[in-house]
Amino acid sequence: MTTITFMLNGERRSIAVEPWEILLDVVRDRLGIKSPKAGCNRGDCGTCTVLLDGRSVRSCLILAVEVDGHEITTLEGIAADGLTALQEAFLANDSFQCGFCAPGMIVTATELLRDTPHPTEGQIKEALAGNLCRCTGYRPIIEAVQSLGRRCHE
Repeated sequence: MTTITFMLNGERRSIAVEPWEILLDVVRDRLGIKSPKAGCNRGDCGTCTVLLDGRSVRSCLILAVEVDGHEITTLEGIAADGLTALQEAFLANDSFQCGFCAPGMIVTATELLRDTPHPTEGQIKEALAGNLCRCTGYRPIIEAVQSLGRRCHE
């Protein structure tokens, strides 16, 4: 086992991990952070999305040992002080039915809006392309991101 130390949602964490353990399993099962979910375990669905040093990644594809010395932010870290404006926009636009994809969508959209405050519909679709939703048809999700971009940056 190897001990890794990293920032998780603003808190310094140290944990012993096996070389083969993936970040998703360590975060969910060993550290109790439940927003990243196991979906496809191949990086295709986006339900396990987290920010690694501010960039969205699929935590099912990252070995835990790779995050030693880095910063991981999950939905819990993004919303540490309560619902964010983005989460409120998702709620106002009825963007989710089952909610399984919600954390990955919100984490990815958070990165998009940070880097591109006025995203076009095309930019939103491109950013969210790696996040699958089986319920909504994506329109309410896209509209939520668009509404926040307009509201916060007019």
